[in-house]
Amino acid sequence: MDKKSEINGHAVASSASTDRILEKSAQRSFRERLAEFLRKNLLVIMTVSGVLVGVGLGMMVRNMNLTKAQMTYFAFPGEMLLRMLKMIILPLVVCSLISGAASLDTRSLGKLGGIAVGYFLVTTLIASAIGVALAFIIKPGVGAGALNTNNLGLESVSSNKETADSFLDLVRNLFPANLVAAAFRSYATDYKMVAVGNDTNGTVLYQKVPIGTETEGMNILGLVLFAMVFGVALKKLGQEGEELIRFFNAFNEATMVLVSWIMWYIPFGIMFLVGSKIVEMEDVVLLVTSLGKYIFASILGHIIHGGIILPLIYFGFTRKNPYSFLSGLITPFTTAFATCSSSATLPSMIKCVEENNGVDKRISRFILPIGATVNMDGAAIFQCIAAVFIAQLNNAELNAGQIFTILVTATASSVGAAGIPAGGIITIAIILEAIGLPTNDLSLMLAVDWIVDRTTTVVNVEGDALGAGILHHINQLEMKKQQEQQGEELADVRVEAVANVQAEEETSPLVMHQNRALAATPEAIESVL
Repeated sequence: MDKKSEINGHAVASSASTDRILEKSAQRSFRERLAEFLRKNLLVIMTVSGVLVGVGLGMMVRNMNLTKAQMTYFAFPGEMLLRMLKMIILPLVVCSLISGAASLDTRSLGKLGGIAVGYFLVTTLIASAIGVALAFIIKPGVGAGALNTNNLGLESVSSNKETADSFLDLVRNLFPANLVAAAFRSYATDYKMVAVGNDTNGTVLYQKVPIGTETEGMNILGLVLFAMVFGVALKKLGQEGEELIRFFNAFNEATMVLVSWIMWYIPFGIMFLVGSKIVEMEDVVLLVTSLGKYIFASILGHIIHGGIILPLIYFGFTRKNPYSFLSGLITPFTTAFATCSSSATLPSMIKCVEENNGVDKRISRFILPIGATVNMDGAAIFQCIAAVFIAQLNNAELNAGQIFTILVTATASSVGAAGIPAGGIITIAIILEAIGLPTNDLSLMLAVDWIVDRTTTVVNVEGDALGAGILHHINQLEMKKQQEQQGEELADVRVEAVANVQAEEETSPLVMHQNRALAATPEAIESVL
């Protein structure tokens, strides 16, 4: 009995110690999992926290009645973030496009480029259609006829640029006359009145003549086109171009290291960007009550396009969960929300798409810089809503031709929209000119642009990221197909080689001669017998 009880006691003690070990290992594994999760998502958590803290900080500082100078000082850390992100855009876009175009063979480049252009055009057209449809359903401008720039205390904004000149400027900017100047200036048409003679009454007659001027701001379209063509040219050089391709690859990798350093400043910079914007706000209640339907229509359009349409397109191509893909891009989305700039979001977007979603570097560094320049789904939505809103504000009935013009013009002009805060306002002027509406109500758009521009930029960069994911999937399928074909070809070659060897053995003259000789000798006959 004593032995039995002793054995039982040992068994109980050992099971208790086993339970303790299991509990400790479970606790350790939970701690390890938590530590791993925090380590992987620290930047995302910090960035989202930065936005939330920024809102609270802005509300607190808003009640302190800061002077304009003090507001500038308060916004300084946020301004530094924008300056850092803008600083990295030029080397990132040029080097990533050159190395991306040079790393893809001409056939792949043409195919992927064609798919990308098709994707950008179709998604922007869908976005424009959603914008027009929502504007006619919600009717943000109906009943707001009394609303104007004066009773909101806004300065009037006008644009007298012809629609034809706007599109010609787009083409001119694709081919910059000076590449160095393109890094900080763009071409823009202005007008001057030139005397052309007198009429019968002796009055001097004037004509409006377009003249070329330079405006501040990077000509990103021209740089993108040059970088792509230059990358293809380096690939064509073959061995001679290898050294220069390696140089741009190394330059690109070094730029990405700089991006990874800048990304750790993003949470701190975003906090002050958001906070300073809240401090600078004028009478928000008046603006929201006056333009609430316009703001609601724009944000609803962005939610429909970004939350339903784009993920459906991604799922249609890849048969993968689009939301798990998007969950890896929280940091660039937060950056887009805070900075309102597609170009400023590009560095963190490239990094997260590659590291979190495993998109091929050749694809992401080729397609994302182009997307940040030409793919503006969010901008197309709010531009179409703004155009219909201004038409309703002026009690102008839009016919089918004008609606079609809005769709086409919004899709085309969003290509040339600058990837900067409030860049889409200029393109609204083009749409209004195209359908013959006054542009003096544009200041209403500008007044609430800081609200709408946040969701606009998030949808813009989401469209780019999902496009990169789709192209990556198509590229993987192509590579898989090529490998299978190569495998089949190798198998065919092996089968042919074996067949040839057997044929040689069967029909070799030497073998046949030896056989005849053996058959002819008596020794051979005897040995066989």
